[in-house]
Amino acid sequence: MSCRLSELVVDCADPGALARFWCAVLDYVELSREEPDNGIEIGPPSGFGGPAPTLVFSRTAEPKAGKLRLHFDVNPVDRDADAELERLLALGARPADVGQTGDESWHTLQDPEGNEFCLLRRRLA
Repeated sequence: MSCRLSELVVDCADPGALARFWCAVLDYVELSREEPDNGIEIGPPSGFGGPAPTLVFSRTAEPKAGKLRLHFDVNPVDRDADAELERLLALGARPADVGQTGDESWHTLQDPEGNEFCLLRRRLA
């Protein structure tokens, strides 16, 4: 027997805003909401239980402190990395400096609450 990664929980100040951002980035939908707006779970349109983990945005009053020890890497699926970078910036992502050299093949970004993530170049099938 083994386990499956079923969900990732992200502490944040505004679960609604981050859920909307990541739904747009990943083409996910809202799956459940804890009232009053304490947590929002998003995932693939097919719902719970698929191979991709869901994301749960959980309200916290604690501010983000320092670089995350775990971050998301995303790949564009239907356009090149430059076009996807423009799309992500238009959605509210911002460039992030975590000590890159400038020679990386990926872009380091932040979501609207400052959580780092990387946009990788498109993977070949």
